[in-house]
Amino acid sequence: MALIHRTTMRPTKLELLADWLPTRAWYAAGPHAPAPAKAGGFRLDDPEGEVGVEFMVVTDGEGPDAVAYLVPLTYRGKPLDGAEHALIGTSEHGVLGTRWIYDGAHDPVLVGELYALLAGRAVPQQQSVSDAVDPTVAAALDAAAVTTGDAEPLEAVDGAGHTDIRVRVGGDGAEPLTLRLRRVLRPAGGDGEHGEDAALGGVTAEWTPAGAEGGEDTPVRGAFVTVHRP
Repeated sequence: MALIHRTTMRPTKLELLADWLPTRAWYAAGPHAPAPAKAGGFRLDDPEGEVGVEFMVVTDGEGPDAVAYLVPLTYRGKPLDGAEHALIGTSEHGVLGTRWIYDGAHDPVLVGELYALLAGRAVPQQQSVSDAVDPTVAAALDAAAVTTGDAEPLEAVDGAGHTDIRVRVGGDGAEPLTLRLRRVLRPAGGDGEHGEDAALGGVTAEWTPAGAEGGEDTPVRGAFVTVHRP
């Protein structure tokens, strides 16, 4: 299980995201500079124990105009070859030293563990507690789409409010699947077309909206990931 260190990161993840978010096609730009705030998420374990894998939710803005974003992150002790375009930045970790932080949609470790979660072969972990299962994360995949083997990432493409990751599982002859990361999160039953009716499965989890009614930190739930045929 991943060990969560109680230490510093300089710059912080939120400081790096404040610069990176406006460069994304799915960023819902507002009138002010980004001020992301941590609002939830969960982690997955790298079986090799080398890469940190986190599905972070941040909110940007205040009140009803605030937007919740899903930002999957990976943390590495050295650069990932061929992934310069996905580098969010580097940070000095108080225990582990320099960490290269990537948009996890382009990291094969995160993509592989996301498919393993969908297929029932990985267990979601609490975001800020070591060795603790997160029971609020639910994942399911249509039995017909579950294939033995690891997911091979083919490409990741940003769209309006999402990133589509095409993967192949089961060798060259297998039909690809699309893992759609819901970059702009909305509570289940809220406005916006999510395409869940046509989905083969997905991941749902919780986050805390900015400026929750009455000042209470009341979580909401919605789709983080949906799975589709290309």
